[in-house]
Amino acid sequence: MRKLSIALSGCALLLLVLSSFSAARAQTETFTDANVDYTLELPSQMWRVSERPDADRALAGFVYGDRMDGYLQIRKEVVDAGVAPHDLSQRESEQKLRFLPGFVEGKEEQFAGRMPGVAFNYEYSSAGKPMAGRIYYLQADNRTIYVLRFTGLRDKLIRIRNQTDLIARSFRLK
Repeated sequence: MRKLSIALSGCALLLLVLSSFSAARAQTETFTDANVDYTLELPSQMWRVSERPDADRALAGFVYGDRMDGYLQIRKEVVDAGVAPHDLSQRESEQKLRFLPGFVEGKEEQFAGRMPGVAFNYEYSSAGKPMAGRIYYLQADNRTIYVLRFTGLRDKLIRIRNQTDLIARSFRLK
């Protein structure tokens, strides 16, 4: 009788895990727009579009709740043939990011999603508040790199890291 009880509770636990996974999966929303050549998954209803791309500017922006909680900006970089995501990451760090107030360079790591690339972490301050950034450089082809730049309050951006990774992993060309 005890074995049957353990087996039933194991099945109940498995059912609970599977139903929570499918409920979480059902909350994702696919973003696409006629003015961009990519799609991505937004893993929570907290994410909303803040800047729609248009014919003149293909820059898209997304907010997680409040802009200070999490902000995503996506841009397409056309680079010289042979420029790798690591090279673009280093160039942006040296030419742009290091001039942010209180800039602290983090580590760069290899990133594997639907497109290969690197992810770069950093910290800075804005209006006296500790901020963080995580940038994904995703290589579409030998001349195109998509840059997904997440910023927000340091503690809040760290808490949604699994969502930033999920968004970057889901990023794909149409």
